[in-house]
Amino acid sequence: MRGGRATGRPLLPKPINDSEITVMTKRYRSDIDLFSDAAIHTPYPAWKKLRDIAPAVWLTRYDMWAVARYDDVKAVLGNWEVFTTAHGVAMDDRVNAATSGPGRANSLTSDPPLHDRIRSVTGAPLRPRGLREIEERVHCAARVLVDDICARGDVDAMEDVAHILPMDLVREFVGLPAAGKKSMLRWAAATFDAMGPMNALGQAAVLQIQELHRYCINEAVPPNLKPGGWADRLYQAADAGKIERSQCPGMMREYIGPALDTTIFGIGHLLRYLSLDRSQWDMLKADRTLVPNAINEALRMDAPIRSFTRLVREDTRLGDVQLNADDRLIVLYGSANRDERHYNNPDRFDITRDNRDQLAFGYGLHTCGGMHLARLEMAALLEAMLEKIIYFETDMPTIAMNNTLRGFEAMPMRVFAA
Repeated sequence: MRGGRATGRPLLPKPINDSEITVMTKRYRSDIDLFSDAAIHTPYPAWKKLRDIAPAVWLTRYDMWAVARYDDVKAVLGNWEVFTTAHGVAMDDRVNAATSGPGRANSLTSDPPLHDRIRSVTGAPLRPRGLREIEERVHCAARVLVDDICARGDVDAMEDVAHILPMDLVREFVGLPAAGKKSMLRWAAATFDAMGPMNALGQAAVLQIQELHRYCINEAVPPNLKPGGWADRLYQAADAGKIERSQCPGMMREYIGPALDTTIFGIGHLLRYLSLDRSQWDMLKADRTLVPNAINEALRMDAPIRSFTRLVREDTRLGDVQLNADDRLIVLYGSANRDERHYNNPDRFDITRDNRDQLAFGYGLHTCGGMHLARLEMAALLEAMLEKIIYFETDMPTIAMNNTLRGFEAMPMRVFAA
């Protein structure tokens, strides 16, 4: 072991010769339900059971594989040629049909060359160069937020802290009409609910997603968009011939979901873990260079997005598990980050851990496009808190019940200002 994790390269899928292909026998099976209320509330025991069985485990409830170990998750995410997102990343075929293909795909649900064209447009304001234009605005907003919670003392860590920067700034930067600004968080949660099975959460999300689709088609269009905002830039790119105009509504959804939830829930986890062990907070106070590590460690401990799916293009293997073409895999980011095969004592929050390789934002071609914005907002908030707050406490959080997201709906917080 070295640097807090096991060494060794990820296991790459092994091609199978025609002579080796046999009728698939699903040797490794489980009736675990990853989407029961109990598993959504506390997923760690189910993840460990799956990790202990095999590199891939056939979920009998959903007729698809679950990939739970770090090396195997990284291998799947890093090989888009075999494990594609171009047929969607949801569990339901209807949702996948509605979110992939011509005129519907975004950068997550497409492969090159379409992926590259889309990402060149949607990713432009989210890359480091684009973020430099808004960096001071983010830090200023963080300082105002921290002054407010210091004055109040008792706040809700989610509604009064974690929501504020992502909601206010993304609303401002995307530049949607007023009705969309009010509904962004609700639509985002529904979008992620629909990525899971069509249980009660998934079914309830369908009507809201239809509402979002109508909004993107009918209202979030020029001249209703803020000139120069991120949404408006999509249509500017279409006018310049970089993308098809019909792609703009689907691409706009990248700004209405991932740009919010990954950051909101990431902040919530960061606050919770720092409040549970004051020694970690005191280390940060003494050494601000640990801020990026603290952010990574919170993301490692609880990935805001628990899972997405991939479709297998061709017969292949993960370890000794044979996968057939057209099988679908549930790729468990959250489980991979808790894999004891990769991290020493993975259930312990440790901001000094070498955690730069955590997979909360994915890996490879489809790494989260909003990753740098999320890090900027989390760092700005944490740095402002370190300046103004001696320490803070949180009480037991309320888990947000969502098929895909892992985070808190509410969490009492008491702030002790300097």
